[in-house]
Amino acid sequence: MLRQYELVERVKAYNPDADEAILNRAYVYTVQKHGSQKRASGDPYFSHPIEVAGLMTELKLDQETIVTALLHDTVEDTLATIAEVEEFFGPEIARLVDGVTKLSKIETLTENERAAENLRKFFLAMSEDLRVLLVKLADRLHNMRTLHFIKSEEKRRRIARETMDIYAPLAERVGMYEYMREMQLLAFEQLEPEAYATITGRLAQIRNEGGGQVDAIAFDIKQALAEAGLQVEVVGREKHPYSIWRKMSERHVTFEQITDIMAFRVITETVDDCYKALGVLHQTWQMIPGRFKDYISTPKTNGYRSLHTALIYANSMRMEVQIRTHDMHRTNGFGLAAHWAYKQGGVKPDGQVAWLRDLIEIVDASHDADELLEHTKLAIYQDRIFAFTPKGALHQLPKGATAVDFAYAVHTDLGNAAVGAKINGRHVPLRTQLANGDVVEIIKSKRSGPQLPWLGFVVTGKARAAIRRGVRAKERQEVATIGSKLFDEIAGRIPGRIGRKAIGAAVRRLNLKDEEDLMFAIGSARLTDRQVMEALVPGSTDELPDDQDWPRQEQAISIRGLTPGVGFELAECCHPVPGDRIVGLRRPDQKVEVHTIDCMSLANGVDADWLDLSWGERTTGAIGRLRLVLYNRPGTLAEVTQIFARNRANVANLQMIQRDEPFGTYEVDLEVSDLAHLTRIAGSLRASEAVADAERI
Repeated sequence: MLRQYELVERVKAYNPDADEAILNRAYVYTVQKHGSQKRASGDPYFSHPIEVAGLMTELKLDQETIVTALLHDTVEDTLATIAEVEEFFGPEIARLVDGVTKLSKIETLTENERAAENLRKFFLAMSEDLRVLLVKLADRLHNMRTLHFIKSEEKRRRIARETMDIYAPLAERVGMYEYMREMQLLAFEQLEPEAYATITGRLAQIRNEGGGQVDAIAFDIKQALAEAGLQVEVVGREKHPYSIWRKMSERHVTFEQITDIMAFRVITETVDDCYKALGVLHQTWQMIPGRFKDYISTPKTNGYRSLHTALIYANSMRMEVQIRTHDMHRTNGFGLAAHWAYKQGGVKPDGQVAWLRDLIEIVDASHDADELLEHTKLAIYQDRIFAFTPKGALHQLPKGATAVDFAYAVHTDLGNAAVGAKINGRHVPLRTQLANGDVVEIIKSKRSGPQLPWLGFVVTGKARAAIRRGVRAKERQEVATIGSKLFDEIAGRIPGRIGRKAIGAAVRRLNLKDEEDLMFAIGSARLTDRQVMEALVPGSTDELPDDQDWPRQEQAISIRGLTPGVGFELAECCHPVPGDRIVGLRRPDQKVEVHTIDCMSLANGVDADWLDLSWGERTTGAIGRLRLVLYNRPGTLAEVTQIFARNRANVANLQMIQRDEPFGTYEVDLEVSDLAHLTRIAGSLRASEAVADAERI
């Protein structure tokens, strides 16, 4: 553990103007506050914040960050308060300490909810000041270094999993690769102990058997570059054990089948020397196609810059080589932390802004704990591709990202308005996955909006959050429209005219936000007719019996602009289409379920409010289902699909139900405009020589 004078000397070594008094005061404060508290290792608890502060000095961070590291657990684990911290150390440090302070465990919440709430607070604080993240990562790294002292295996594994899922990817996203690798290694040891022991054992065996093989290869690389007039440093090492295990898992190969276990770093003086060194290495040893990456011309989001290549050495041995300058090497080890060093004047690096903004948007949009965790993990994992706008702006996305993900990466409004895409000048579906270097043009329409099916193929957290937020808003609007029409009926049963004043009073009595909230509550069956009447005119239901049978609607509610799956759901049992007589089933906090009036599932009665519905104009998205019996011979399906095309019907789903020679029975879902359209298609099918029978389901 660092002594008080040692910590101060470390800070003074890179910041001679540091305030010794505040550093000494913070050191004494944390020792006094944590007092006799002990860690699982048996060490005094205050040794932990002191070691975290020591990690911050290694990054040469400002004195406010060092003091924050010393105090980061005092508010949570002692009687100290944020107000007291502000009184003794000032508002800036109090703000940083509050941002880093972990939430107390809330036993009534699930593990996911606890994690989600910690993340929510963490990202919001982090967006205001990156130093919150730097202290938190150092806090987690030191806790991982002492994790083996915790007796409970379940608790060790839980902490390790959280580290692997959240903190290691976060360290990668801000370029702190040294922290990331150590966190992954320590978490890997807890999560996969047998694999960890096997891989580290095999690496030790190779190290012993190979004698000085790594040093010999490093010498050969350095000599080849020296003969070309390049003075460089070459460092060799085995690949990270967790990296080896992940490659084994993803490729389903054994340890012996992994051929590029050795990796080397070539450190040059200038950027020009990086490219010269690359040329020399490619001329000296055969390069492996597809393994070259230029992160100097196109840096990663976190500022990482380097040339990556893979070569075949003697005896078909494969090796990875990274080439970078001394400055890149320093930045690549500790990323954005290096930019926050005291010598840089504490200026926020621009690289953090974009992805932090995305994370905050995800936090704001997330509906529940599981959604937040899902979106956040998607947003911070590291496998990336690069794509360009037509004007040349570069965007980084996860592997597997689609045109919709790209649209939302450019701007949320562009994603919401997307109706099509061009990739490299060619029209493609929105679900098309992007490749490195693609030029993507998004085609938009003011009338469009986020579509529920997009959730089936987007991969970025930002896109998922925006789509869900847009769909929820549309659903709320549609349900509120239903509620508004039901409100008119309810108000019509009360003697006298109901004005704006009465509605405002009802909103207040029901503890709702506004009139729209009232209509949504009615439409979603959160309020009964009796409750609404009583809120509008207190006492208006006193003389009504509790089992009052309310009169049915005099007029059908039109579901104009119906969007299946949003505010309404078209029942799977009867597949209603415009032209059918329909009825709606309304249950609390569920979408209105639309059935045909003669649907067999309604025959025995259902426990729900019945709404008399009618189809509005310009209704879209209705699906009609037909059962087809086709002759089992070549060309039959082709002829049927031509009938669909001639009738302008899009096939949503086609499935064979049974084969009974010489026939095949199929069920087909068709997007149709109305009942007449579906009937016309069925008639065309029956007239075909390829179709034995066609009937609506």
